[in-house]
Amino acid sequence: MTVTAHRNEIGLEQAVEGMILATALLDAHGGVLLPQDATLTTATLASLRRRGIERCVVWSEAEAPDPAALARARVLRLERLERLFRHSADSDGGALLLARLRAYREGPDA
Repeated sequence: MTVTAHRNEIGLEQAVEGMILATALLDAHGGVLLPQDATLTTATLASLRRRGIERCVVWSEAEAPDPAALARARVLRLERLERLFRHSADSDGGALLLARLRAYREGPDA
């Protein structure tokens, strides 16, 4: 499995030295306190706390999902739709709703 970075919003009390900001940290007036990709230090964390900053968005590492597991989950979701609509799929409204839900569940890249 590959490891990818994703954005994670956390409370400032959870932030620790060495974390990297995923988005710029702005004050109440929209001014940039810290730019995107800035590394948090003990001094910057103390300054942010004094300013009353409560949350920040940092980069977190997460394992990329297994494509086979994603495919299995997709199949299970579609099977569940079929089961839920087993009695109403023959009606016009039921068939239309089922078709829309299938399209939604399959997503734009299906």
